[in-house]
Amino acid sequence: MTTAVRNIRQHTVSVPSLDWRRISQVLLQSRAIDTIEETELVPAKLVFNQFSARGHDLAQIILGSLLTHPHDAATGYYRSRPFVMTLGLELEDAIAPCMAKAGGYSDGRDIGVVCNYPNPKRNGAMLFPMCGGVGAQYSPIAGWAQSIRYHLDVLGDESYRGAIGVSMGGDSSMSTSGFWAALNISTTNKLPHLFFIEDNGYGISVPQTVQTPGGDQVANLTAYRNLKIIDGDGTDPEVTPRLIQEAVEHTRSGAGPCLLRLKVPRLCGHTFQDTQTYKPEELIESEQARDPLPKLRRYLAKHKIISDSEWEQLEADVFEEVRAAVESAKQRPEPDTSRVTRYVYAETGFDGKPDLQIRGGLATTDYQPDTGTETPAPSGPRLNMLTAIRKTLDHELAINKRMLVFGEDVGPKGGVHGATLGLNEKHGNDRVFDTSLSEEGIIGRSVGMALSGLLPVPEIQFRKYAEPAAEQLSDTGIMRWRTNNQFAAPMVVRIPGGYAKRGDPWHSMSDEVEWVHKVGWQVAMPSNAEDAVGLLRYALRDNNPTIFFEHRALLDNSWARRPYPGDDFVLPFGKARTLISGSKLTVVTWGAMVERCESAIADYNIQNNISADDHEAAHIELIDLRTLKPWDKDCILESVKRTGRCLIVHEDNRSAGFGAEIAAVLSDEAFFYLDAPIARITMPDIPSPHNLKLLDAALPSADQIVAKMNDLITI
Repeated sequence: MTTAVRNIRQHTVSVPSLDWRRISQVLLQSRAIDTIEETELVPAKLVFNQFSARGHDLAQIILGSLLTHPHDAATGYYRSRPFVMTLGLELEDAIAPCMAKAGGYSDGRDIGVVCNYPNPKRNGAMLFPMCGGVGAQYSPIAGWAQSIRYHLDVLGDESYRGAIGVSMGGDSSMSTSGFWAALNISTTNKLPHLFFIEDNGYGISVPQTVQTPGGDQVANLTAYRNLKIIDGDGTDPEVTPRLIQEAVEHTRSGAGPCLLRLKVPRLCGHTFQDTQTYKPEELIESEQARDPLPKLRRYLAKHKIISDSEWEQLEADVFEEVRAAVESAKQRPEPDTSRVTRYVYAETGFDGKPDLQIRGGLATTDYQPDTGTETPAPSGPRLNMLTAIRKTLDHELAINKRMLVFGEDVGPKGGVHGATLGLNEKHGNDRVFDTSLSEEGIIGRSVGMALSGLLPVPEIQFRKYAEPAAEQLSDTGIMRWRTNNQFAAPMVVRIPGGYAKRGDPWHSMSDEVEWVHKVGWQVAMPSNAEDAVGLLRYALRDNNPTIFFEHRALLDNSWARRPYPGDDFVLPFGKARTLISGSKLTVVTWGAMVERCESAIADYNIQNNISADDHEAAHIELIDLRTLKPWDKDCILESVKRTGRCLIVHEDNRSAGFGAEIAAVLSDEAFFYLDAPIARITMPDIPSPHNLKLLDAALPSADQIVAKMNDLITI
């Protein structure tokens, strides 16, 4: 398919049937809110982040009025409030969040203009939770668009036919990695994705000539295959609806994505504080002349839809209505500070039932997974961790048609580590598939899939490669909290990492503490095949996003091999395992260091003439945390209070590694039980070296661990 670039003079599409009174009402409401915020609420310091949509508003409202399919979804940005109001956001709820008042779409947790709209009535489009970062709105809609096809083709749900995803953004957002990731995903797969670009010529103060060659990103996209481009004026009440309707109809038809670029004026600064001194005066004058509001009024009067006197009455009524809503919003209480830590993770209500989010995840669908059992039923030969992971993915794919596994080289090749070998052939390209080389796109599309009620299981090939996806990962983790439990995007992100036979700075990064620090993520780091099965199955059935860290040194490690514990084995997070009991020292570790610590304890016992079978004489207790978020604080405290000493061993760097958190908790809650300082053995603050001797020198060694054990016990 060749790209089609349409000029507005060539349009033959009829003007869509629109409720012009409703469009006018929302437009006047939006302008009245902006005016009251700018003249009253910002000066009174009741609103701190004010973004006007003047000039962008008419096109947004027309778009919103055409998104009537119950499975339409959209992402907006900080200037999209008129669009959200068109979808059905109540007037007071459009105002109160900007004053950080209780209720609304975030309960005071997020910037007021960063909206969301779950639309529980399913009477039109929902709006994904907006992100404060520019460009982050694009790839989640690519995921939603892919989920539309999945619901149709795999789940057989005809109610999704004709649904679309819409991502809204300004012209400068087209420079971001998120835009390009989504464009590649949607054009390559011919997905029902409408890119709605509001082009005002500036990114705050930076003109388009700095963003792209020739200052016209759309002209530079004409070579893209499978992309229809529609280009024109976003301020003309006669032309603009035709452009938008054509774009929506094309995207609904299943012909592939469409990019609609509408030229609009920004009739204000980037924010209220922006004086626009960087714009020439003649440009500001020309922008004011393109204001869509007077154009709309003249158009409606000309076609005898709303007379001048009716318009004046409507304008007066709307301002009075907005004024009343503002005063009512002012009276809303401040958010309840006792609830500020709620909804980081899924919660259970006082009645014992799940306190579910409105949108996103398996829990909001008719699929209810079995709880399973914590008791393993081992059978067959010992499997390496890689095979155990593959077997678990295979079983969960078989029983859960909403689950998808994807990433770079995950399909026919079976993954660069082999964890998905054979799954593409068995479960098909719709369910186990390769993606483009964009980690931002991999995680971004996972967000859209999760919000549609699917279970995405993306793979990031190596821990270091997660860095380009950091924004999407961060936004996913805080989604439940910042929307006050209206939205959540549960997914399981599989990330191999850590050293293997060799190390290097690119494939051998550990740095698991980054995800522990990220709000809203669970982090699992199994040390053996049995735990990998139980933890992975728990993550795949849970209502929270999880980072599942697969240590490369353990994937085919003989020590980590275990018999398969059965298809029902589920290991809840936050439960450490005591591998060896002892009375004089607690060793806390996880991942690949578990084997190393176990070996060190054996060496210590030999040096001190302690029989491995003499449990009464055992000095050292070994605890495998298994999960770092949540982590089993009670298990560690109980052990340390008995032994009086603690050694923490991990592969991650020393500074701000997770061992520091454990040490801090022990200092706070077990200080008077300690008979020796809390000790840590870690990697130094360097990347993983490639030379074997350098790697051995950097990693915690059994000899180091034994020496520290002796030191601590003899204090």
